[in-house]
Amino acid sequence: MTVEWFKLNVEDSLVHLYKDHKDRNEGQAQSYRGRTSLFKEELQKGNASLKLSALRVSDEGEYKCLVEDKSWYDDITVDVIVEAQGSNPVIRMESYDNSGGINLVCESRGWKPEPEVLWLDREGVTLPAEDTQIHRDTEGFSVKRCITVYDYSDSNRFYCRLQQKHHMMETEVIINSKCL
Repeated sequence: MTVEWFKLNVEDSLVHLYKDHKDRNEGQAQSYRGRTSLFKEELQKGNASLKLSALRVSDEGEYKCLVEDKSWYDDITVDVIVEAQGSNPVIRMESYDNSGGINLVCESRGWKPEPEVLWLDREGVTLPAEDTQIHRDTEGFSVKRCITVYDYSDSNRFYCRLQQKHHMMETEVIINSKCL
């Protein structure tokens, strides 16, 4: 029996090859090395599922599985969609201007799909902020959103929240006016 998994629309895309009762991954694409396996005890029952570990955003796409036995052949195409929760948001103070405003920057990376980025005050009220800067690469979306706060004497806690349909992360910054 031969089971071959490969990613469609990608050159040198062998993901996993099982032939003559052994894994034969010498020609496997580098990005999949050490991350693939089959459920060998299930093969005789018709289950040629691929287990892909340490999933990456770049793993998203269409995969084809070809199964061939002595007198039998079948194939199936599977569409893999990856969702990823990014890194914890990091808040930094970028500058302090003469008008008394403090410019805060919130950044995070590795999200898929793109998260919503919100600035909140201590009561959880959404604050107006600059447009979110978004960059996409093979590891997902990186986001950056800035806000300038002027009145921080009474409400000195601010939160940067990143949220998707199923995930939410939040980081807090406390501004001590005595330090300014």
